[in-house]
Amino acid sequence: MPVTRALALVGFKKSGKTTATLALARRLGERGLRVAVAKSSHHGLDKAETDTDKLLAVAENVVFISPEETALLWPKFTHLPDLIPLLDADILLVEGGKSLGWLPRVLLLHEPAEAAALEPGLTLATYGDVAHPELPHLETLDALADLAMTRSFLLPGLDCGGCGKTDCAEMAEEIVAGRLTPDACTARRMEVTIMVNGQPLATGPFVGRLIAGTLRGMLAELKGYTPGSPVHITLDG
Repeated sequence: MPVTRALALVGFKKSGKTTATLALARRLGERGLRVAVAKSSHHGLDKAETDTDKLLAVAENVVFISPEETALLWPKFTHLPDLIPLLDADILLVEGGKSLGWLPRVLLLHEPAEAAALEPGLTLATYGDVAHPELPHLETLDALADLAMTRSFLLPGLDCGGCGKTDCAEMAEEIVAGRLTPDACTARRMEVTIMVNGQPLATGPFVGRLIAGTLRGMLAELKGYTPGSPVHITLDG
């Protein structure tokens, strides 16, 4: 099932992000949602002296497979939107992610002044012991879960400009402020829809027109093709 919503829980070190993410994931699961979690960190995974660390030293990628779980490790940075098609969930919670300007966020603060450095324009609310005088504050876990279910959203992070905004961060701020809805994003309303693992890929206006035009040109040479009719193409990867 494609991920259609996302919410980042953002704060500085030891602000309670992990505790809040765990509690929120558990509560959303109790409400029937399938939750995926991404942890954003400025440091690598703690793999010291493990077999995984030894394998990564000599291999480009390491895949871990067991009857209960699967993991894939890349020893390089990968843009989060490129990984989302691999997820099978209703909502994605991101622990951290201060630099992910295309995601709405909830702030966990040590003091109100920290909010200025954590993109308040992308902030739906604060949560925890510290509130901010100019931002909504959530006092209970159920209020946080309600917000995640009703106000979270997922933009493609393409910064394609098809919506008329400078980038996805500007679009996200407009949505958080209530001036636009996620449907205003044009990247997933192209002439061509590409699905991978049930998740629509965001193509952006230029790439969408390029793919659609190329396919139409090729299909025009086939008997039975009627211009203007819906076309479904299945491509095994």
